[in-house]
Amino acid sequence: MTSGLWELVLKGVWTTIQLLVFGALLATAVSFVVGVARTHRLWIVRFVAGVYTEVFRGTSALVMIFWVYFVLPIVSGWQLVPLWAGTLALGLTYGAYGSEIVRGALNAVEPAQKEGGIALGFTPWQRLRLIVLPQAVPEMIPSFCNLLIELLKGTALVSVMGMGDLTFSANLVRLALQQSAEIYTYILLIYFAIAFVLTRLMRALEKRLKAGVGKDAGTFAAARELKRAQTTGVGGRVA
Repeated sequence: MTSGLWELVLKGVWTTIQLLVFGALLATAVSFVVGVARTHRLWIVRFVAGVYTEVFRGTSALVMIFWVYFVLPIVSGWQLVPLWAGTLALGLTYGAYGSEIVRGALNAVEPAQKEGGIALGFTPWQRLRLIVLPQAVPEMIPSFCNLLIELLKGTALVSVMGMGDLTFSANLVRLALQQSAEIYTYILLIYFAIAFVLTRLMRALEKRLKAGVGKDAGTFAAARELKRAQTTGVGGRVA
């Protein structure tokens, strides 16, 4: 390939990475908000979160991209640029899958830990922040790693909007050179390289989170000391 065609491919890689990062940030936020809502004590909150999850899990990501890019402007009068349309569609879709990861990890925390927080007089938010999440988050990482790889592969769907991502750029190069086998082999290797880097980063994050968090008395004791410091002013400094 010529330098100009390689430049086109590299621009596609950069667009794909942007879409991946923005989509992952949105999906993560949605995952935690909806996942926590699925465990809320109020049934109406659980119901609304459940409806969201079922709707976005039960619809095609490709159709959702079409809807956000072509239908949303008609309904709302707001026309999103392809990058943000793709980010919104993919973030909301994969966030629905992520919410089930969060819900499952929160429910997997030992009931005794939560009961201990209640005995200490913690508010629901304090129990979630100080006791439940520190134990649940490390257990979410492997599943979130798989979801992140799926999101990476899902970014190829935005090419239907004419967005210059890696897949769209590769198709332009293929049309220019008429060399399908060579071009798509290169693209497969690029996707694999990005996925490999993501996997290693997520594994490193998992090890770091699990290094200081155990399902033993350590987390509960830390939370108890923080509560004592808040109520009596004696003990460690409260952040």
